[in-house]
Amino acid sequence: MKIAIAQINPIIGDLKGNADKILHAAQKANTADARLLLTPELSLCGYPPRDLLLNPSFVDSTNLSLQKLAAEIPPNIAVLVGTITENINAASNGGKTLFNSIALLEAGNIQKIFHKRLLPTYDVFDEHRYFEPGLQANYFTLDGLNIGVTICEDLWNDEEFWGKRTYKINPWADLSVLGVDLVVNLSASPYTLGKQGFRENMLKHSAQRFELPIIYANQVGSNDDLIFDGRSFALNRRGEVTCRARGFGTDLVVVEFDEAAKDLQPTRIEPEYSCEDEEIWQALVLGVRDYARKCRFSKAVLGLSGGIDSALVAAVAAEALGRENVLGVLMPSPYSSDHSVNDALALVENLGINSSTLPIGDLMQGYDRTFAELFAGTEFGLTEENIQSRIRGNLLMAITNKFGYLLLSTGNKSEMAVGYCTLYGDMNGGLAVIADVPKTRVYSLCNWLNTQKINTQNINIQKINNQKINNQKTTHKRPPKEVIPTNIITKAPSAELKPDQVDQDSLPAYEILDDILERLVNKHQSTGEIIAAGHEQVVVERVVQLVARAEFKRRQAPPGLKITDRAFGTGWRMPIASNWLDAIKSKNKLAIEMSNANEGHTDSSPG
Repeated sequence: MKIAIAQINPIIGDLKGNADKILHAAQKANTADARLLLTPELSLCGYPPRDLLLNPSFVDSTNLSLQKLAAEIPPNIAVLVGTITENINAASNGGKTLFNSIALLEAGNIQKIFHKRLLPTYDVFDEHRYFEPGLQANYFTLDGLNIGVTICEDLWNDEEFWGKRTYKINPWADLSVLGVDLVVNLSASPYTLGKQGFRENMLKHSAQRFELPIIYANQVGSNDDLIFDGRSFALNRRGEVTCRARGFGTDLVVVEFDEAAKDLQPTRIEPEYSCEDEEIWQALVLGVRDYARKCRFSKAVLGLSGGIDSALVAAVAAEALGRENVLGVLMPSPYSSDHSVNDALALVENLGINSSTLPIGDLMQGYDRTFAELFAGTEFGLTEENIQSRIRGNLLMAITNKFGYLLLSTGNKSEMAVGYCTLYGDMNGGLAVIADVPKTRVYSLCNWLNTQKINTQNINIQKINNQKINNQKTTHKRPPKEVIPTNIITKAPSAELKPDQVDQDSLPAYEILDDILERLVNKHQSTGEIIAAGHEQVVVERVVQLVARAEFKRRQAPPGLKITDRAFGTGWRMPIASNWLDAIKSKNKLAIEMSNANEGHTDSSPG
């Protein structure tokens, strides 16, 4: 039996558009003689639909779209479609009104409905808010083949792999008892760095444990802050990869189940990425492209300071939207160095994007005159620095309003963590492209990008040189050797809001800061654990204080593309009005006192 995986990119709420994508995939799969087509979790309505599920009209429309789609499916193929269905017993048993479901469509009808059994409520997931869990193992028989059906989280509870159980049941174990021949998993699993390897290792363990092959169909695309990487795959009974779809792009792959061997046969296996930087780059490009497209933007604007953060965002935008659709705005102040302006202009030339220069010196003087009486007797300081950033934010917002561009914010994760950013200034934007990319990773990505482009250019030049031998009329101007100008990478980072300013006037070196933040934010380590890892106590306590105090800023930031397990987005749920720092200090003090007994700033950044 041939089974196809439709790795589609749905738009949340676009019922007709998503149904058309599923139907098109079914037609292609049918042409390839596939008997069954798999689509991702909630493929009909898009994932995650969030509070659209509270709208009865949306639920009704989804059900009607499913019925219409069933009638249009080609007659020789069965299709598993991710959808929502109503819980008719909700009123009597007090349960949720909806199920997260899979519908089996065949012969013009909805043949069966299967419900998701494990509902995640961690990180970005909040499925108990909307759904009732399914109570029974799901499988169906197609041409004599018994196929177990699972939905995303259903396969993330193998106690032997995890060393514990998060849920009371293990749907895969239940299916193995029922004697199914094959397990399929329809998923919408958001991307984080390194997650694909984890997925494959986790399902490899279960495939070997239960001696069951598995086909994993994942959503691709970006919805708000979440990126879905696709990379659907199949494992045979020995846990070996027999198929892997492409990453960060739509795909249709066909795998074959050998009834005699009761196993999946090898087919196309897309290679893994060469390094983490390549994987992150692909994720960011998809994130920007989809956010713009799904929010109906065709062009983007961003401020270019001559710094490395805006350089990386500009490069991502040019790749995602096309260089002709990106506008970089230089807004030099009297404190902007000549090399920063020149670096920004060199970047514009290398990327081939559009640019405009709007000096802000006169605007700064206007603010000085306006505040002269009120600020009399005070010294130049943080307030005046922030006004510069807010002037720039105002200019960028005016451009977005006038021309309908998407404003891309350029702040990195390190800055967002400690509040080294200005509200209503450099934090302005519709999308924060690198808000989950630490500063040290920004440097790594830029160095990788330059290496990749140099290699590509050398290949292109060789091709052109070969053409010259055959056609002397061919001419070629050698492209630049780098995408990100070297000086942008090598110079000390600076906001340039006052004379001779560098970031390290206010912050630890980024190598130190990022390691502390990784331990604090991602690994949830205590101050004591971070200090024990080799960091100075005063530095660690300062960073922890800055992270806590910057919460109000992060709450007002634009959505940021998520690439790590702990991003400042929908999965970050810290209070603003709180006093948890004092609780931690009291705990540390008490621990020291008990140990001894047993033995006998203000905001560091702009805005």
